[in-house]
Amino acid sequence: MSKTARSPAELRDMFGANLRQLARQYRSISDLSRKLGINRTQFNRYLSGESFPRPDVLDRICGFFGVDARILLEPADSFSSHGTLLSDPYLADFVGVRLNDIPESYFPNGFYEFSRRSFTDEANFVTGLVYIFRKSDNTFIRGYETRKSMQQQHLPVDPQTREYRGYLTRHEDGIAAIVSRRNSMTCSFNFLAQVASFENNHWVGYATRTVRESTSDTRVVRLAYEHLGTDISKVLAAARGSGLTSEEYLKPFHRRLLKPDEPFH
Repeated sequence: MSKTARSPAELRDMFGANLRQLARQYRSISDLSRKLGINRTQFNRYLSGESFPRPDVLDRICGFFGVDARILLEPADSFSSHGTLLSDPYLADFVGVRLNDIPESYFPNGFYEFSRRSFTDEANFVTGLVYIFRKSDNTFIRGYETRKSMQQQHLPVDPQTREYRGYLTRHEDGIAAIVSRRNSMTCSFNFLAQVASFENNHWVGYATRTVRESTSDTRVVRLAYEHLGTDISKVLAAARGSGLTSEEYLKPFHRRLLKPDEPFH
């Protein structure tokens, strides 16, 4: 037997309640309205259950939040969408609230040159490139492990195995990235905060890797980032210099940020 048909008022109430819950992960209704391309006054009417969106607007809202037509029929707590774990209502107020709040003015898209001490060879440093980009209001990172680093871990050096990807989220004093190689073979946590520099294009923090304690290997090191943007000459120069290097060959400002002679705290 089919369920009793719901009245328009009941559908509006359910939609409004679900929309309020989904919207909690954003810093303000004004910001969310702009992202959705919906007039704020009209959006507030949706939130309060006073009004209901046109089919095309409803489709836009569902696509933005990664939900389906159940937003009209069931409480948001009862369903979730693949790929939206951090915005699930259970986590939204804790780890998902700043997921879409990384202004490009603070941490712009483009290529970044990074440097850090090697996890497996403390006498040397690792330099490389990562690419930062935004998609559907999320900020992503992509890069490749150096061949030498993979060889030291007795791992294949083909591009597919060396590739890593991750996502960024905003924190009170900077940004954090969760980064993993394909099939979650390895994972690392990075934290970065902007530092004063001539072009305001440097960040410093630390990188950690999720491995068991070892007497010979390091699990946390300082990390320096430099924004190169899309300047091909700078990107190619950084790419040619990527890999293992000694302290003396680090860029001077990177060396200053990494403080090779000071222990990490």
